[in-house]
Amino acid sequence: MILADVHLSDLILTTLWLFFLFMFIWVFIVIVSDLFRDHSLSGWAKAIWIVALILFPLIGSLVYLIARGPSMAERSAREQEQARAQFDSYVREAAGSTGSPAVDDLSRLAALRDNGTITEAEFESMKSRVTGGAGASA
Repeated sequence: MILADVHLSDLILTTLWLFFLFMFIWVFIVIVSDLFRDHSLSGWAKAIWIVALILFPLIGSLVYLIARGPSMAERSAREQEQARAQFDSYVREAAGSTGSPAVDDLSRLAALRDNGTITEAEFESMKSRVTGGAGASA
């Protein structure tokens, strides 16, 4: 059987080798994506970094992480903050635009009642029309 020739040490070394291979590929992808997200670098500088990463992958990755690591974190944090702000504004916009017209009408009626423009009886009458007769009490 073929499995009989595989020792535990071979299995452990293969697992470690695969782990470090995947880790290196992930670091490479993160570095390349950070290069293309960085708007402060010129196209030539990006090209030089890409060539350095392809020709000298280990040394190029280490030099990039040492030289530009702090700015990578700042760019990532800034991008996440922008995404959060966009999401929050979208949620606010969606919640405001899809709000129930009945709720808007009731709030306007309550403001008119509080200002004294309409009486309590008029408020109750209009409220029952807005709500369709349900919830006649305030």
